[in-house]
Amino acid sequence: MSSDKKVTASVITQRQLSHLNSQMAQLHANLSDFNELINTTVLQYNRIENLGKIHASIFMASQKVFEEEMFNDDGRLERNN
Repeated sequence: MSSDKKVTASVITQRQLSHLNSQMAQLHANLSDFNELINTTVLQYNRIENLGKIHASIFMASQKVFEEEMFNDDGRLERNN
């Protein structure tokens, strides 16, 4: 009876280790996917940041152009009659 308990315990241990190995493989796959998502997010963040800088530059340049068109050289508002 004692050897049956040892065999049963050994089988249970092997089953648990097999399950643990399976879970570790799944964890590794999930972490790899997560790493790819993080890298994609970082790339998107950098591109959105650059897009924001371009947008701000265009806005500031257009403001300067509109101000120059609206005012005379002496700073008075131009009136087109």
